[in-house]
Amino acid sequence: MRPSALIFDFGQVLIDLDMQRAKASFAALGIPDLDAMFSLLKADPLFADMEVGKVDPTAFHEAVRGMTGRNLAGEEIDRAWNSLLADYRIESLRFVDRLRQAMPVYLFSNTNAIHYESFQEKLRETTPYRRLEDLFTRAYFSHTMGMRKPGPEGYLHILSENALDPARTLFVDDHPDNVQGALAVGMQAHRLQEGERVESLLSHLLEG
Repeated sequence: MRPSALIFDFGQVLIDLDMQRAKASFAALGIPDLDAMFSLLKADPLFADMEVGKVDPTAFHEAVRGMTGRNLAGEEIDRAWNSLLADYRIESLRFVDRLRQAMPVYLFSNTNAIHYESFQEKLRETTPYRRLEDLFTRAYFSHTMGMRKPGPEGYLHILSENALDPARTLFVDDHPDNVQGALAVGMQAHRLQEGERVESLLSHLLEG
């Protein structure tokens, strides 16, 4: 069924993420095993709490210091943490901007206050756009809405608030758990594969 509305993920869909660069940035701070630290953070409720806005960046800094045993400055942690954000997919952004003229287009991103400020600044510096929100009918960020994927609440909130028919709403994300979360509430969903781009996947929506 042809969708009448679209919801996009952000990381690895509209912006590339560079884990290797993040590893190098943390290694320069004396943290050689980012995978282990990241696994600890992901397992710590504080990480999920930061993504739903329950804790602030200061608490995140303290958690990193506690896990590493190093008295790192908040700015150092932020720089390393934000190095995960690589380049915007400019053609994908342009496509979303065009698509928004034809149908409702939404963003649903699991993110946090530290990354939010960084990717907005990067957008202004490296693209023709000023605010990510301007590219969408509405943008939803987990840390401000208090809900994150793949829990059903976030999807249902967006569907309800915008009076969207789930059966005619297509969700695009690179993470299989998030795709399954969308399917579970009755939405169409597509997992974006490595090397795949939304402008190729959905170009037919701007035809005819």
